[in-house]
Amino acid sequence: MDLIMQLVPGFMLVLSRMTAFLVVAPVFSSRTFPRTLKIGFAFFLSLIVFLNVGFDTAVPTDGTYIIALFKEILAGLLIGFAASLFFSIVQVSGSLMDMQMGLGVANIVDPMTGVSAPMLGNLKYMLQILVFLSINGHHYLLSAIMDSYKWLPLDNTLFADIASGSVTQFLSRTFADTFLMALQISAPMVVAMFLIDLGLALLSRAAPQYQVFVIGIPIKILLGLAILLLLLPAFSALFQMIFDQMFSALDKLFVVLKA
Repeated sequence: MDLIMQLVPGFMLVLSRMTAFLVVAPVFSSRTFPRTLKIGFAFFLSLIVFLNVGFDTAVPTDGTYIIALFKEILAGLLIGFAASLFFSIVQVSGSLMDMQMGLGVANIVDPMTGVSAPMLGNLKYMLQILVFLSINGHHYLLSAIMDSYKWLPLDNTLFADIASGSVTQFLSRTFADTFLMALQISAPMVVAMFLIDLGLALLSRAAPQYQVFVIGIPIKILLGLAILLLLLPAFSALFQMIFDQMFSALDKLFVVLKA
């Protein structure tokens, strides 16, 4: 019984990090992932990790244990949030494309998150999930959270790292990089729609009898879909580039946390 009472606090720390990670991590945080399965998966994943790292660190059960719990929850949220930033790239780029094509008001419910999402962003997000699963990206995410204890053990100094500003600087840089990638992805469609708007403006000046507002929207939608069909073959390589950037960002995060 004494041995169990010594091991339970350490296991709860591991469970806190794993559960927080699964709450925000891409794919695992999806609404299509049953909650019961999430809880069981977090428990068995924590058990596997605890058998490897839980016996190496003595966990105090005094007043600092609550602080240790918050540190583990924050560590799991940081790792999952850093990965989820790269999955929001296609949502942002799709929203920019929808606004230019005239589909900005035609949002649909994303079955993965349960919130309103742009049509093109939702389409590309589903394609991204399929590519991510096909390259076993979810395996890498699981190995990343399991290997995080090599960089951020149970007796970590996470609050000191956050107070130093290194974590905040990393998140700010990652957010800027992901937003820039979203702009770059949507740039071909945005530029094409701008040229179409320019052509329609010249048409309205040259032939005022044409109702530009009536014929403009279907023209933009049809040409936008045609451009999207031309861009579809490149999405696989594009998603691979996004995943490479995501895995690289996770490695940088572990280096920042270790420092």
